[in-house]
Amino acid sequence: MGWIVSLRHYLEKHGFAVSSRFADKLGIDVSNVRLFFIYISFVTLGFSFGIYLTLAFLLRLKDIVYTKRRSVFDL
Repeated sequence: MGWIVSLRHYLEKHGFAVSSRFADKLGIDVSNVRLFFIYISFVTLGFSFGIYLTLAFLLRLKDIVYTKRRSVFDL
């Protein structure tokens, strides 16, 4: 159980404040970095949702074009 606590402390010390350390290395304001990460997350979510809708449309179009033909035995 002690290694879990030490892992948590390590991640809290080195894992958080990523945007502030990134902004310090680039020499820009932290709020600009945070806004950039927020905008990028919305763009990637919208892009993946757009791909999903496009594939769903293409599958529906395939179902319309390729209809199931009746078998000779169904007559």
